[in-house]
Amino acid sequence: MKQARSGWLWMAAAVAVAAGCSQAPTRTVAGKPAEAAPEAPAAEKLPAVAVIRTAAGEIEIDLFGDRAPATVRNFADYARRGHFDGTIFHRVMDGFMIQGGGFTPDMREKPTRAPIPNEATNRLGNLRGTVAMARTPDPHSASSQFFINVVDNPMLDHRAPTFDGFGYCVFGRVSRGMDVVDRIKTVPTTSVGGHENVPVQPVLIEKVEIR
Repeated sequence: MKQARSGWLWMAAAVAVAAGCSQAPTRTVAGKPAEAAPEAPAAEKLPAVAVIRTAAGEIEIDLFGDRAPATVRNFADYARRGHFDGTIFHRVMDGFMIQGGGFTPDMREKPTRAPIPNEATNRLGNLRGTVAMARTPDPHSASSQFFINVVDNPMLDHRAPTFDGFGYCVFGRVSRGMDVVDRIKTVPTTSVGGHENVPVQPVLIEKVEIR
């Protein structure tokens, strides 16, 4: 396994120039043996809605289980296991996205299961209000960290089945609480132990409820 890293954002240089941003959402890799990712039982009915309860208010998400089944299943399983409870939005960038699902308020990384396949070939766009999986530069490395796009970010969409072109899998869309997202995106940020764009006052994810 690779050494654990912060949720730094990476982007290929050509894409960065086109987008006006040199970074893209990435996740850390836990430096511990990973559990197997959950598999889908036959005729499984995937959840349709998730509610992220935060210190700033509730964010309701419509989940796209028909377009990103492995990703929705993975997100729902982490939520039901309580993985997100007490974590924070640890990476907040107005004009780009807010990212969470991997760190506690003291910036300790939570252990994760094995990564899941990248379903960005579903061609769902990284539009404002959509929810997608963060990852390392390896296209198939997403585990628990996710982000909410606060603007349209087409440079994060799938373009080609290549290392640089695979994109970031969208698996949901905010249906209620975009005002909460917009409040979070403007909070003051700082650097903490090498982690950039960390809110000065932690934005707590109290619980993620799956419906």
